[in-house]
Amino acid sequence: MDNTTQRIDAAAADRSDPLRGFREHFHLPEGVIYLDGNSLGALPKSVRQRVLNTIDKEWGVDLIRSWNTADWVHLPQRVGARIARIIGAEEGAVVAADSTSINLFKVLSAALDLNPGRNKIVSERENFPTDLYIAEGVAKQIGKDHRLVLSDSPEHIPGLLDEDVAVLMLTHVNYRTGYRHDMAALTRAAHDKGILVIWDLAHSAGAMPVDLSGAEADFAIGCGYKYLNGGPGAPAFLYVNPRHHGGFRQPLSGWFGHRAPFDFDSAYTPSNKIEQYLCGTPPVLAMVAMDEAMAIWDDVDMAALRAKSIALCDLFIQEIDSFAERLGLRLVTPREPELRGSQVSYSCKNGYAIMQALIARGVIGDFRAPDIIRFGFTPLYLSFAEVEKAAAILKEILETRAWDAPEFHVRGAVT
Repeated sequence: MDNTTQRIDAAAADRSDPLRGFREHFHLPEGVIYLDGNSLGALPKSVRQRVLNTIDKEWGVDLIRSWNTADWVHLPQRVGARIARIIGAEEGAVVAADSTSINLFKVLSAALDLNPGRNKIVSERENFPTDLYIAEGVAKQIGKDHRLVLSDSPEHIPGLLDEDVAVLMLTHVNYRTGYRHDMAALTRAAHDKGILVIWDLAHSAGAMPVDLSGAEADFAIGCGYKYLNGGPGAPAFLYVNPRHHGGFRQPLSGWFGHRAPFDFDSAYTPSNKIEQYLCGTPPVLAMVAMDEAMAIWDDVDMAALRAKSIALCDLFIQEIDSFAERLGLRLVTPREPELRGSQVSYSCKNGYAIMQALIARGVIGDFRAPDIIRFGFTPLYLSFAEVEKAAAILKEILETRAWDAPEFHVRGAVT
């Protein structure tokens, strides 16, 4: 499954797939081709029993004793350690906690505190909106001199990095187009100008190898419910480079971030380790589900995962190339594997209705305004045959204009 220009044989690729055994670990509904794992990952089969055990035994019988006997108290660190392996983080540099937005607030506030005398946060106009909203809020909270500066394209980012920039804040893989930044190069360019860097790994963690330590990243955040399969609203995670541990305070100084939380001291003394970025009591049921989902990753070869991701995307693009121009699809995801994540997106008229027609046929992708139909490729449970079939169904829907049925134009709250 290397990246070549040769046409991919789906049946042969499935037979030789080194990851094919992982599919049996997931609950996948019959008759569904699931191409939306970049929004919500599929349910790992073992999660149900693990959560039921936590409810029935740990909570139901052992009650409060389970904070110790089941080690609930260290779930953030335990889940964080499992995530650390697949994002290239140092030991003790990742915790699972809160939401992506809250974690961004923590690390952005901390980064600005570490870089006083500079008043700019640089990001992209096409970044995921919540990241920009949080940055705007932090800038306003700090003072009138701080501001958010947005690049209109990836190639313009280096030109914005000057002596007034405190933080470069980027999402590694763009949520709409699937464009993938060169993490190491941009981090190096920022550091050369004295700028700290925050990476959002929402569309990277679990989709490809990430090397935060090798890139010398300062901070990273990410969610647990996409490629990591932690469940809807699963705990997020954050990374802080060990060189920054204990050097400042993050603003949400909750008791779990205290150096000795169970001393119940009335004065706050922050931990000098990654635990400083914890805040309140962890949501045990959600954290247990996340822990169980992450157990699958202990045996995943990340190089094989990336190779399959590339091949799945290549196959989809190859199949659609045969009819894209004729039927009004324009590829907006880079063809070059090194420039993309694990998704393929197309611009088209009537994109919302086309996606609803696909979903009605059992091909679940998603739509992103104003005109993007987006397909996520999750290597652990997706087959090459499914990708080939999904492309064929898309072709049929476009050729027959099945998408033009009135019911496919009615917009729901989630698209």
